Amino acid sequence: MPPPVPSLPRRVARILRTSLFAQVACALVLGIVVGKLWPDFAADLQPLGDGFTRLIKTIISPLVFCVVVVGIAKAGDLKAFGRIGLKALIWFEVASTLALLIGLLAANVVQPGSGMNVDPSTLDASAVDAKTGGGSLPSTTEFIVNAIPTSFIGAFAENELLQVLILACLVGAALLHLGHTKVPKVLPVIEQAQEIIFAVVGFIMRLAPIAVFGAMAVLIGQYGLGVIETYAKLIVLCYAAAAFFIALLAVALKMVTGLSLWKFLRYIREEMLLALGTASTESVMPRVMQKLRKAGARDDAVGLVLPTGYSFNLDGASLYLSIGTLFIAQAVGVDLSLSQQITVILVLMLTSKGMAGIPGSAFLALSATASSLGAIPAGAVALLLGVDRIMDSMRVVTNLLGNCVAVFAVSRWEGALDTERAQKVLSGEAEPRAESGEGDESAAADEAPGTDAPAPAAVPAQSAKEPAPEVS
Repeated sequence: MPPPVPSLPRRVARILRTSLFAQVACALVLGIVVGKLWPDFAADLQPLGDGFTRLIKTIISPLVFCVVVVGIAKAGDLKAFGRIGLKALIWFEVASTLALLIGLLAANVVQPGSGMNVDPSTLDASAVDAKTGGGSLPSTTEFIVNAIPTSFIGAFAENELLQVLILACLVGAALLHLGHTKVPKVLPVIEQAQEIIFAVVGFIMRLAPIAVFGAMAVLIGQYGLGVIETYAKLIVLCYAAAAFFIALLAVALKMVTGLSLWKFLRYIREEMLLALGTASTESVMPRVMQKLRKAGARDDAVGLVLPTGYSFNLDGASLYLSIGTLFIAQAVGVDLSLSQQITVILVLMLTSKGMAGIPGSAFLALSATASSLGAIPAGAVALLLGVDRIMDSMRVVTNLLGNCVAVFAVSRWEGALDTERAQKVLSGEAEPRAESGEGDESAAADEAPGTDAPAPAAVPAQSAKEPAPEVS
């Protein structure tokens, strides 16, 4: 006799109880409803999203440190790690420059700001200062100097990812240099710390629906839905340009690795929805690192490429900045020449690299670009204040997918990607626990993924589950 089919309410309850994606999706819809109906109450929900983001940020630095150190030690080749870093920077520069060019071309063709005839004197330039907190973007020299840590503890305390990466590289190199004869117990301790951190990630992720509900309610309550009508042409253009860029990423991923971006998007759908709800890619960084490792990317590639991409590969921000600059110029009636538009590209190639983690960084970059041209009034940047938060979804999706594609591409380029395993994972074929050392998808939110058993007294040259790096 076949087992009885559960009723619809029971099936729905089970999905809501077991699926993080369903929980976050429901929280997203509920947040929109609350923000629309009770905007005053929605404003009080800001701490829900902020608190979740703070919790995630507390574990990002130690997680990156552990993954990078273990990755270098297991790869057993510091030169390979250096090649991964160099190839990642090349990929980042090409991708972000392409995003800038696509944005510039789209803005020239569609002319989203034409016909607005805005008088810059009527704009409140002080509102931009309030948005940015009176800050400024670092110069290239300052950016490089700031990437060098002044203290070991300070890099973690201030959550400076680039500084943590440098420290992790130094520690990983020291482990390789000393070997098992002098520090036999250090690597197992770091591996165990990594497992603890992933377990903490699982605990924090249980709060994700609450965070999404609060963040979305605040967004709708503060800005409403009317702003979409006012800036409809600009919004549609930015999202269309992002969709075109993501299509190019899909083609590049298929050509380089043979993997499907659509399957990968399904694979990280929970993380993507959470990033959309909280308007932050940092909120999903630990889980995305976890899933990239499960999908066959080697630890050292994931640990270096993904965190570095958060500072160097802001493809969505690059699209928005180039379109936003031309939108402002067109709105105030300034016709930028070809040489001035080339200047826009060159300035944004520099300013977009120092944006991560700086409040109101997009407005700082736009202001710097306007000042360098000398033709656009600085106060005109205030035109984008009302629509900036609406663009967060576009920036988050494009930035996240751009960095994930970079991990796969650079890993394949360096021979640090198990393509067969990636195909199986992205196709939804579960791997035996003993082979992969990781939990299945349904258990990911409740327990940390396992890793290879640490060597008892030595720094292993290569993980049993990872392919040996090719010589490029």
